[in-house]
Amino acid sequence: MSKRNSQSSKAAARERLRAEREKQARKDKVRRQVVVAASALGILAVAGGVGFAVVQAGKPSGWEAASDAKDITAPKNTEGADGTTVVIGKPEAKKTLEIYEDSRCPVCATFEQGVGATVEKDVADGKYKLKYIGATFIDNSDQGEGSKNALSALGAALDVSPEAFLKYKAALYSAEFHPEESDDKFAEDSYLLKAADSVPALKGNAEFRKNVENGTFDSWAMKMSKAFDNSGVRGTPTLKMDGKAVTAEGSENPPLTVEQFTTAVDKALKA
Repeated sequence: MSKRNSQSSKAAARERLRAEREKQARKDKVRRQVVVAASALGILAVAGGVGFAVVQAGKPSGWEAASDAKDITAPKNTEGADGTTVVIGKPEAKKTLEIYEDSRCPVCATFEQGVGATVEKDVADGKYKLKYIGATFIDNSDQGEGSKNALSALGAALDVSPEAFLKYKAALYSAEFHPEESDDKFAEDSYLLKAADSVPALKGNAEFRKNVENGTFDSWAMKMSKAFDNSGVRGTPTLKMDGKAVTAEGSENPPLTVEQFTTAVDKALKA
């Protein structure tokens, strides 16, 4: 091989090597740009996600929003500010029995199972009117929602009729449907609707179902809960007549049997 050919071959080899290096350098540059861009997007995505989470965390929950609502949809058959006065019975009845209850309250369930039917009969007979004040304080003890959700559903039943309200209240407190206090079962609309199927006026009632599932009376329930908080009552069930507690004779406890209840109420009616 001549010296010239040898030099030409070497020059050509060097040129090919330079071209390959430039090509590879361009590839490496593009790759670095892609990585940097992806990293930037990742950082933005994370930052955006964190920002979204912060914004979401700053928003009130559904129940908080319901509590702060200015426009309140109250059920039919209610009176007073925001419809928080619920009085059931014959207008001519001279006395009114106030009952303060929390739907998750186990002692309320004991009271309703033992005495609820007597209360319904007395009200139907005109012996006295019934004023209901619903509470939701048990939810506060375990960050639950069942007391609030059940109270809203009771509002949906009251919107149907006072009779449907009383029957549904009895169903929620019944041995069949009332859960343990630690079981927030009433937070589930499906469970509340299952209990409602035991009430003829509510079974298959599309309007009632819609109001439960849409939370139509959530804001009303929160206003009712505030009315309880402002009542000065600190436990459930609490019974009052003419502002005085109705208790089992010789105690400060609510009457949990028909005999205790009848004795206490008859005494209050005569006062």
